[in-house]
Amino acid sequence: MNNISKRVWYAVAMVLVCGLVWAAAPVPPASAAAEVVHGVTIEIDGEPKALNEPARMREGRLFVPVARVAEMFEVKALSWNAAHQETTIVNTTGDTIVLGDGVPVVYFNDERYRMDTAPFVAGGRMYVPLRHVAELLHASVHWDAEQLRAIFTVQQPVVVEEGFDLREISVQYGSSSAQLLMRNGLQTAEQVKVGTELRVVVPSIFDHKAEPYTEADFNLLAKITQVESGYESYEGQLAVANVILNRVKHADFPDTIREVIYSGRQFPPAHNGKLDKSVPNASVKRAVKDALNGKNNVGQAVYFYNPRVTRGSFWSGLQTVATIGNHRFAR
Repeated sequence: MNNISKRVWYAVAMVLVCGLVWAAAPVPPASAAAEVVHGVTIEIDGEPKALNEPARMREGRLFVPVARVAEMFEVKALSWNAAHQETTIVNTTGDTIVLGDGVPVVYFNDERYRMDTAPFVAGGRMYVPLRHVAELLHASVHWDAEQLRAIFTVQQPVVVEEGFDLREISVQYGSSSAQLLMRNGLQTAEQVKVGTELRVVVPSIFDHKAEPYTEADFNLLAKITQVESGYESYEGQLAVANVILNRVKHADFPDTIREVIYSGRQFPPAHNGKLDKSVPNASVKRAVKDALNGKNNVGQAVYFYNPRVTRGSFWSGLQTVATIGNHRFAR
């Protein structure tokens, strides 16, 4: 075999190997597994609406294009941030909702809640499960599977009256008084007076507050991600951030971001001054925010390394989860 043939063979082999590694990645894009569903119709308070775009089905759940449905509800504001892959909605009751592509955490009036599944972008549209869309837009929904029809009923805020106070309202609308107080940003029942308007649809996400993180956590994670993968793609940066967060959750590593970064020898920049000088770019900041909000593209990987630089029996004995850019991610 001549030198040219050897180089061609090696290039083909590397493509095949990388393809196999990617095939083993545990978190494929959600949109890839979503089946297109044509013919879905929408009805809001008895009025038919044209969906125009197809719905999508994933794991037995119907996802609808959230922006299109929000337009049907005539929301106060609707915008798309292409750089961050986020949809922001201000619904008719004044709630501000921020949804990110592949991010299970939703911002609802600046509070962070975890959905039971993540929105995804497909065909240029962001898709969210039907039930979540209804709750976020202060409505109830009935899904007629035979007719492929989603029937929304908008729930207007309820006004407190004499003899119809917080307790009676909570009973009528199937929520506890505590849930209604939280839904309306109130602290005590004494704040609920005659004439008070109460939003009464309590989204199911309110039962799942997202795990908090501090600005210091964000900044430190962004700095180390910049040093280790600032030159990589967003996906590579997301993966590095997730390795560190996976270590925080893993029994074999420290349980804070700071201790993970500064302990051991995995992160030399934490000890040679490079970390302190790091200035995260916009892509890194987005990747770190998304990772802290639950977006994960490397499963339970707790190691990453550049195979062209780092070699040895320890590294070769790890289980590779994914190869992204110059790094392998493993456990």
